[in-house]
This record gives sequence, C-alpha cells and structure tokens, in this order.
Amino acid sequence: MIRAVDPIRQMAPYALADLGGPDTVSLAQNESAFPASPAAVAAGQAALADLTLYPDPDWPEMRAAIADVHGLDPARVLCGAGSMELIGCLIRAFAGPGDQVLGTQYGYAFVASATAQAQAQYVAAPEDDLTVSVDAILATVTPKTRIVFVCNPGNPTGTLIPNGEILRLRAALPADLLLVVDQAYAEFADNDNDPAEIFALADRGDTVITRTFSKAYGLAGARAGWGYFPAGIAEELRKLLNPNNISTASQAAATAAMHDQEHMRDVVTRTATIRDRFAQDCRDLGLSVPESHTNFVLVRFADAEMARKADAALRAHDLMMRGMGGYSLSECLRATVCEKTVMDRCLAVLKEVTS
Repeated sequence: MIRAVDPIRQMAPYALADLGGPDTVSLAQNESAFPASPAAVAAGQAALADLTLYPDPDWPEMRAAIADVHGLDPARVLCGAGSMELIGCLIRAFAGPGDQVLGTQYGYAFVASATAQAQAQYVAAPEDDLTVSVDAILATVTPKTRIVFVCNPGNPTGTLIPNGEILRLRAALPADLLLVVDQAYAEFADNDNDPAEIFALADRGDTVITRTFSKAYGLAGARAGWGYFPAGIAEELRKLLNPNNISTASQAAATAAMHDQEHMRDVVTRTATIRDRFAQDCRDLGLSVPESHTNFVLVRFADAEMARKADAALRAHDLMMRGMGGYSLSECLRATVCEKTVMDRCLAVLKEVTS
C-alpha cells in the first residue's frame, strides 16, 4: 500500500461545504448575492479568445488596478488563486516544525489546515462574545509563536474590531513576529474602518494584509485574491507561489472588476440592506444574530438540537445554510446573504421552526 507521509496522514481533511442536491439554493459559501460587474464579465470573455499562452506570472494589469484604487505600491502587491493560496504560502514560508501559528477561537478554519501542512502547531486565542480580543491574543503569544493571524471582519462570526485595535495589537507584538490581517470581507466594512490605516502597517516590514475578489466583487469562480506585503516577505513568498496561478481570463476579469468600484459599492450596499433586514427579522423570532460586517449572518439557536431541526427544515425546502459544528458552534447556522426572495424563503422556514 502506498502511504502518505505521517504529517499528512494525521491531518483531518479540510471541511468542504455541503451544497445539497441540484435544486438546492446554497447559502453555505458566502458567494455574492449579485453578479459581477458587466465590465468584468466582458473582459473575462474577451480574454478567452486566446488561451494559447500561459498567464502572465506578474499579473501587471491586475496589480496595477489594485494599486491604483487603494493607493499602494504595485511592486508590493502579490496575487494568488484566491487569498487562500497566499495564506497557505505565508504559513509554509514562515512557520515549520516546532513553531506556533496563533489564530482566534472562531478564526478562519483554513489557517489551521495550512498550519498542519507546514507541520507547525495551531493555537487559538479566546474571543470575547464572538469577537476578536486583542488582549487575549497578546496573552496567548509564546516564544514559539511565529505568525499571528487575525480575520477582520471575522468569519464565521461577521463581527468587526476597529482599526485602532489592530494597530494596538501590532504595536504590542514582537517585531520578529509576522502579523497577517485577512480582510476577505473588508469591502463590507471599509466605511467603518479606513483601509489605508491597515495597509500602512505593511510599511513596517512585519505585517501582511490579504483580500479577495470572491466576495464583494462576485468573482469566486475566478479564484483571484491579492495581498499587500513588505518587500522582503513578498520576495520569499514568490518562491512558493505557482508562477501561473491565475488564469488569463481571471486576471482580465479581476482587473476590470477593480476598476468598476461603482458596481462593487452598489453590490455592498444592496447586500447590506438585505443582510440587516434578515438579521433583524431573525432577532424578532427570538434568535441571536451578532451584527455582521460581511455578506453573511451567523444565526444562533437556543441549542444544537434546535439548529439541527432548522437545518433539516431548510434542506426540506431546498435551502442550505452552513452548519458551524466545526467551529464548536453547533447551535449556529451561517447564512450567506442571497437575493431577498431567497432570504424570505429562509425566514418563513425559520418562523415555522421557532413557532
């Protein structure tokens, strides 16, 4: 029998979303409720006319668009097949056997998987009422900690801490410890937190910020993410990135999407309106829903049994939310914000379950 090496055999597989059957409406993966920019779709389609060449490994137009919109140095923008590729490569580059990667209690689960791949140890600092606690993170740092990973806004909680807390965290951490701020949902919170304040942390040489086109830009299928890096960290990361990691069509679509900020902001506004209405409607049913700064809401039931009952009822109506047992939140379901008609269907089912 051919056997994988021991560290891989001991790993648990990354938990993929259950998407149900062919007629199921998925609210499980935090995809956009609305289509991508027409300009992005047109650019991607045009790029399909010539697929004989490999994609440009330097993503010149894509990184220039990102830098232009956010006021960044394009040389320090790196692009990945979703921000997941960048996160995985960061952990492999800067942590290994005997090291610790520090996340938070309800932080992005992929970080733990990527840490196991690097044969490092994943440690989670407690959160305070489903919200990142800087004091708890600082109290959990040890001499073995090499990377601190903060997801802000949080996934799966949707909660947000102000930029001032991120700045306080960075100032209190040792200078030789890498801070990664994952902002996959930042476009939904940029009106609350000035993004320039966080991007400026990369100038210190010890902080990386990651973002994605999968959420607010509606390009989850394109697998396009990006990050802002100190020059020295970017140099090391390039050694691990697939040199042709983003297809020509995806680069073209992402570039056009970044230039169409008006469309992205409209999607964010429309999504937030549906999200906040659905969240309040759930609260009116007696359910607990923390304020969300993302394109999803975390719905908390009285107990795990009630959450399972709601999940079964939703599935019976061809609706699929994401169970949160893997985050030790078995009393919760996470609901991606979809068009209002879908959310109304979900609400009707929840009303039956809770009545």
